[in-house]
Amino acid sequence: MTDSFIIAIDGPAAAGKGTLSRRIAEEYGFHHLDTGLTYRATAKALIDAGLPLDDETVAEKMAREVELAGLDRDILSKHEIGEAASKIAVMPAVRRALVEAQRRFSEKAPGAVLDGRDIGTVVCPDAPVKLYVTASPEVRAKRRYDEIIGKGGSADFEAIFEDVKRRDDRDMNRADSPMKPAVDAHLLDTSEMSIEAAFQAAKSFIDAALSRNA
Repeated sequence: MTDSFIIAIDGPAAAGKGTLSRRIAEEYGFHHLDTGLTYRATAKALIDAGLPLDDETVAEKMAREVELAGLDRDILSKHEIGEAASKIAVMPAVRRALVEAQRRFSEKAPGAVLDGRDIGTVVCPDAPVKLYVTASPEVRAKRRYDEIIGKGGSADFEAIFEDVKRRDDRDMNRADSPMKPAVDAHLLDTSEMSIEAAFQAAKSFIDAALSRNA
């Protein structure tokens, strides 16, 4: 039995779950983990060591050595690391190793907010609050496009849109831990919802669960 109150947040890329998760963690004084970064950190460790990305045994060993406390979002958000991460994320042994680490993180008191693709369904199926944050592929592609342009980069909207759809298909149809809402998850569609509105909706669900747990 743990004293940690767990909030599980799932959903596709660029739906707003990362921003929402960090805001919730800050509001309640909980620990936060972007579980996608654990796969990216594993991939970066393999790349840095010059190791292959298609050897499941080697990838699992790296996954078990990832230090969750030192995940640097800026470094790990690079496109090539994301591409490498998507290759190892389909490996069952890698997923098992990182799920174990993520579960240990979720036990931190007084609470933890974990966001990813399979938190409510696989990592923390007993979490008292589960949110599934989504938005249309067009909206998510536009957000990613605007983010790149806003940082002074160059981007092709159609290429980003196709990449978003390709990632959705890969995440939803993989054999191990496919991305889908937990049956008891609260759905938040941010296509036409501000982050503030999404936060207030999430807060009402969390506050209700906290009062039940009191």
